[in-house]
Formats: sequence, C-alpha cells, structure tokens
Amino acid sequence: MARYQQAERLRGVRYDVRGANMVEAQRMEAMGERILKLNIGNLSPFGFKTPEAIVRSVVAHLPESEGYSDSQGIYSARTAVASYYQSFGLDVDVNQVWLGNGVSELISMVLQSMINPGDEVLIPAPDYPLWTAQATLTGGNAVHYLCDEDNGWNPDVADLASKITNRTRAIVLINPNNPTGAVYSSAVVQQIVDLARAHNLVLLSDEIYEKIIFEGTHTHTASLAGDDVLCLTFSGLSKAYRACGYRAGWVVATGPLGQAESLLEGLQLLANMRMCANVPAQHAIQTALGGYQSIDALCVPGGRFHDQLKLAHELLVAIPGVTCVPAKGALYLFPKLSPEVYPIEDDEAWAFDLLRQQKILVSHGRGFNWPDPDHFRLVALPEEDVLRLAIQRIADFLETLR
Repeated sequence: MARYQQAERLRGVRYDVRGANMVEAQRMEAMGERILKLNIGNLSPFGFKTPEAIVRSVVAHLPESEGYSDSQGIYSARTAVASYYQSFGLDVDVNQVWLGNGVSELISMVLQSMINPGDEVLIPAPDYPLWTAQATLTGGNAVHYLCDEDNGWNPDVADLASKITNRTRAIVLINPNNPTGAVYSSAVVQQIVDLARAHNLVLLSDEIYEKIIFEGTHTHTASLAGDDVLCLTFSGLSKAYRACGYRAGWVVATGPLGQAESLLEGLQLLANMRMCANVPAQHAIQTALGGYQSIDALCVPGGRFHDQLKLAHELLVAIPGVTCVPAKGALYLFPKLSPEVYPIEDDEAWAFDLLRQQKILVSHGRGFNWPDPDHFRLVALPEEDVLRLAIQRIADFLETLR
C-alpha cells in the first residue's frame, strides 16, 4: 500500500513550542490528568482578558464584517496603525501598512515575498522559533547569531557581523526578546542598523512585546533605520491587548520604499491571494491603539506582569544550579540549568520527564534554536499561588537529578 509523505520542503522545519511534548500533554489530559501549561504565552487561560472596549468594538462592527475587506486591511485600522508610528516621529502613511491574521501570518508572507532558495536570514539564538521555521520553509537558510547571556541576553553584534555573507538578505531583531525577556538599548539597535546599512540588508523587527517593558525603554528599529535602510516592523494585539485569539497583527514598511517596489509588490500579491485578514478583529485595532492603555498598569510594580516575572525569577534562582537573567520585558524567563549540576544531554527528553512526573509543560531551550541542552523557557503568567506551586514542582524534579 502506498505511503503518503509530507512535502520535502517541510524537512528540517520545527516548531517545538507545540511539539512532541505538547502532544503528550494532550494525551495525558485526555486520560484525566491536569496539566499546567507554561509553554505558550496564551493569556486568557490565566485570567488576562481582552479589554471590554475592544470586545465591544468588535461586536458593534460585526454587521459590517460579513464581506471581504481590502486585502491590505480596512482603512480605519491601517490609519490607526500609521498614526501610532507617526507619534514616534516615523514617516508612515496608510499605504505602508498591511494587516494580517497575527504576526505569525505576516512573518510567513514577508519571508515568502523576499527569500529565494539558498538565501540566508540572520536570526537571533535563542529565537522565536517561527522565524527559523518560516525561513526554512521558504527554501532559505536560517543562520543564527548568538545573544550573550552574560550581557543581559543582548545580541553579540560581532558574532552577527561575522555571519554576514553574500547570500544574506535580512537581519531579524526580536525586541523585547522572546524567550529571554531582553530589551535592547538604542545603542545595540543602532549597531545592528549600521550593519544592515553597510551590507544593504533588510531589517525585520519583531516588536510584538513593545508595550510590555519592566526596565529600560523600547526603541523602534525603524526610528534609527532612517530613509536608507528598509525596515519591516511587526506588531499586533495578541500580547499588549490580551487578544491572542483575535489574530490581529500588522507589518509596516519604512525606509527606501522606491527601491523596495518589487518586494512590496510580492507582499501585496500574497495579501491578495489570502483575500483579507480576519475582518471582525481588524475592527479592534483602532480602539486598541487609540484608547486607554491598560497594559501600562500590568507592567509597573504592583501589576501582575511585573510582579509575577519578578517572583518567578526569585524562585528559580533559589534552586541550586539554576541561574537566570531577569526579564526586562515580555512574558518569559529563560533559565539556565548548570551542566555541572544537571548534565542533561537531551533537553526535550528532560522536559518530557518533567511533564510526566510533575504535570508541568515547559518548552526546552533548543526548541528556541539555542545550541546547548541547558535552558528552558518558563511562561510566568499564572497567579502567584499557582506560580509558586509550579516552580516548586520544577525544583522537586531537579532535586532528583542532582
């Protein structure tokens, strides 16, 4: 009997955040086990609800959401996005904005529009693994530049520069960073912009966590790229506005747009092919960007995001053999398990054993394209009592390995 194989282009494509261990967690739940999922930054299950004004806006616009919208997105939403970036001094108009079904879809569309087989995309390690997966899926090569744990997980700009070749087409920045929680200084961003300028590279700036800042200040890459470096900036509603399931995101093109006509024509072609983004969710964008920014209260002392990241860090570093750089932004910690204390050879197997023994699901570090099996990502979203219990279970599990 014939066997039906997956397409060759999927070889080497991985997305371990929803990988084999997630499948095992689902199997365990089907058997009646209760699993605490700390593998994905899905806010609603932890009590972070979409602001009511956004929900009301979507509901109010449902009667006019039955048909397809413009393939770039509804005009009012794109205008709101353009105005948002104008408030930071960027020269953006409505025609430079494309709306999508979350940043994830837009990453796919942008890479498809610009990458030929064999082209290289420089992506941080650790990374948000969709970037690596999508670069691979397009036929390109994901080349990982290291972020320096001893320097607050900032990019190692020298390592980045050493990996630029004549096949390099773009540099990906994830700032604030998922999974490390690093917030890059303007000086670091400027160094990366300067490399892009010197080598005629496109900057792909993933800024979905731009409003979730605990320390420091977020710098929009486009604000430093100027008129001569093409920058595509990605953001959306999923994190700052607690609207993960709405799938409402955008990408904004800035810089020498006249020289990017072909690339942007390709992006428009792909936008046309998928008809349009989710129309009801597009109606949330104007309300979100123009209304009360409830995210601010969550990110200062006393706010849940701030306090839970701080608590999780304190609890993790109290475990023998565990170190962790404090998060300056985003929703995650990326702790290190000392190889001298925990000689782990396979971190995916380690996370699997943690799941089976302690009913805690986390993502292993190599799933974020970190080269060594000595890290994991923790989502610090549960309320304090649950977070304490989860990290105590991790501590109990680690004690059996020492």
